[in-house]
Amino acid sequence: MRLSDCHNIEDFRRLAKTRLPWPVFDYIDGAADDELTKARNTAAYDDVDLVPDVLAGVAEIDTSCTIMGRESALPLLLSPTAVQRAFHWQGETAVAKAAEKFGLWFGISSLATRSIEEIAALTQGPKLFQLYVHKDKGLNQSMIERCQAAQFDALALTVDTIVSGKRERCLRSGFTTPPKFSPSAVWSYATRPRWTLDYLFRERFRLPNLDTHVAEGSREAVSIAEYFNTMLDTSMNWDTAAKIRQDWGGTFCLKGVMSAGDARRAVEIGADAIMISNHGGRQLDGSRAPFDQLGEIVKAVGGEIEIICDGGVRRGTHALKAVSAGATAASGGRLYLYALAAAGQPGVERAIGILKDEIERGMRLMGVTSVDQLTADRLRWRYS
Repeated sequence: MRLSDCHNIEDFRRLAKTRLPWPVFDYIDGAADDELTKARNTAAYDDVDLVPDVLAGVAEIDTSCTIMGRESALPLLLSPTAVQRAFHWQGETAVAKAAEKFGLWFGISSLATRSIEEIAALTQGPKLFQLYVHKDKGLNQSMIERCQAAQFDALALTVDTIVSGKRERCLRSGFTTPPKFSPSAVWSYATRPRWTLDYLFRERFRLPNLDTHVAEGSREAVSIAEYFNTMLDTSMNWDTAAKIRQDWGGTFCLKGVMSAGDARRAVEIGADAIMISNHGGRQLDGSRAPFDQLGEIVKAVGGEIEIICDGGVRRGTHALKAVSAGATAASGGRLYLYALAAAGQPGVERAIGILKDEIERGMRLMGVTSVDQLTADRLRWRYS
């Protein structure tokens, strides 16, 4: 299978599986416990149908929208994800360049494998930093100040990782950051020579936004679960979020909001946006899909705060459904991570291009010429 054979996100997933050692692929692909929530995140979109108009004159359409004060060419964000150079040696560099090419927001994680400063120098496009609150308050302050100096456009505080979910695929494979060659996976690494040689002989794997303060994850191999459970601040609360918003002083987003009550509190502390997200099904298995919660949250705070529906997006029509249901935009991580793992920057560009085509085609077939015409009357729910 080649990159040219990839025509949807599932195709990129299959290609990534052939090119990655299985512990690395399972880290991207896996989720918590029985992975029910991960599956539901995508399946939720199947429960609503689009209602098209015809004869609408759609020769010219405008897919752009404004997200957190910056124009986006599509109602789609590339969500921040961790340790991207574990999947392909280009890592966040590939995603940053692809996002800028297509005029999209993208984000980097506190656990990124490129530094805040490197990313700022790479792109003038809209960029978001995903902050994990560590027990080390000096580290938290350092990352905020570095983002301020680098003029990141927004800070997203991740609020759903107080402890790690039980990611059973990672427990079986022994996946760590940096990746290490466990006995059970030696054959898989040996039969993926392109990945293995890139990992061994290109620049050393590190987490440059953290390694000024902690060795874990850069020089000392740890599992993501171990890192979350030992390094992150379990005492984080709404006062913490309000203080971080104040310290940051710029556009502020809460990532991981799933209840209407929490959405209301986000408004009260002055957040500019929320990302309805269950961390790709990697935390609390059995929680609802973001798209399933969207209507309830829109009813509670719609018009008062921007709402980004994060997770499960595999098709352009998923973004159209999310916006029609009241979201500012949709976002996802695996939708570009599979492509990054499959082929680096060309893979990410091809995946975004496919989603762009699907959004454009979907709008034309719906009789919609601008994103603001995507409203609830375009939808019909199968179950109510």
